[in-house]
Amino acid sequence: MTKALQDIQVLDFTTTIAGPHCTRLMADLGATVIKIEAAEGDLLRSRPPLRNGASTTYGQLNAGKQSIVLDLKRPEAREIVMRLLTTTDILVENFRPGVMKRFGLDYPALRDQRPSLIYCAISGYGQTGPSAGLAAYAPAVHAASGFDLAHMSYQPGRDRPDNCGVYVADYFTGTYAFGAVMTALAHRHVTGRGQMIDVTMLETMLSMLGPEVQMAQFDVEPPGRPMFGPVRTKDGFIMPAIASERSFQGLCRAAAREDWLTDLRFAVYGDRRLNWGHLVDELEIWSSTVTTVECQAAFDREGVPSSPYRTVREMMRDQQLAHRGAFATVEDAGGSFQVLNPPFRFSETEVGVAGYAAGLGENTRAVLDAAGYTEQEIGALAASGVVTEG
Repeated sequence: MTKALQDIQVLDFTTTIAGPHCTRLMADLGATVIKIEAAEGDLLRSRPPLRNGASTTYGQLNAGKQSIVLDLKRPEAREIVMRLLTTTDILVENFRPGVMKRFGLDYPALRDQRPSLIYCAISGYGQTGPSAGLAAYAPAVHAASGFDLAHMSYQPGRDRPDNCGVYVADYFTGTYAFGAVMTALAHRHVTGRGQMIDVTMLETMLSMLGPEVQMAQFDVEPPGRPMFGPVRTKDGFIMPAIASERSFQGLCRAAAREDWLTDLRFAVYGDRRLNWGHLVDELEIWSSTVTTVECQAAFDREGVPSSPYRTVREMMRDQQLAHRGAFATVEDAGGSFQVLNPPFRFSETEVGVAGYAAGLGENTRAVLDAAGYTEQEIGALAASGVVTEG
């Protein structure tokens, strides 16, 4: 099978997580992604795990891309970018607003010369407005968006927000950006015109808080203790997700407590939510006498959505992921490592991570050669520090 984006070229000015995640999805679909880096390289190139100086954290977000090093402060580098743009369909950047304008590479500067260009700018708070110039990393955006305090409100007895170790804003924003770019490609297919896309981490995080946004608009009582939480077993914990009447009925049968179906505390959803803590206490009278495996088996028999708590290491050995071919092997200067493929599959086109992660500036010469630069010109650019070869 062919890949859906095999004739698409992307200039990738992104760094760290959100932007690279977006453009790696494009590479997974066959796009030629040219990652433009500064001489020091993407920040994540220094992040562990490191083997022979090569970071797998960097590699998982940038597999399948070409790497070219340009000093964008130099006018000669802008000329290189302008030449590359003659064959480029998509440009993605996640600098702080104003940086690309200083390089002479903002959308208004490029639009007339490349009207079919799709230009995606990812930022914390947007390209304009009173917060546009603020520095933004995912943990700060989690706090700013209301996400952290909303999450804390579902943890009874907690008075301090959680630490941040999983960068939801980055990955989710990168995914939104990818979807927006694909939409702009569909629009260009009809009209022939490119456009500017402005994606923010702040609104991305707020989009995850649908019920909270609604509750914030009205003077209503909070819903009480959340209905999704760990249930203790004999040897650990399990998470039953009781989101429907059918799943509640299955829970009652699994625990041999069908009397709960008529118990005035639990029979009706509203009352059940108010008394959820009492239900969990009674459920654990049974669940704490059986192992997690036995509890899971009982839930499965009755169709109760549930799962034991697993580590990522355990999850990577899951047979369902093996069945779907969820992981691919990537090679870099440090050897090989596993990377997750995109979570979607197509019936008519191929999707998957390319099997390599380029070293810093590894493709500088090849990219410039393809753009029509002579050996002498490339040598002169390298000698003057405009480009760096890996």
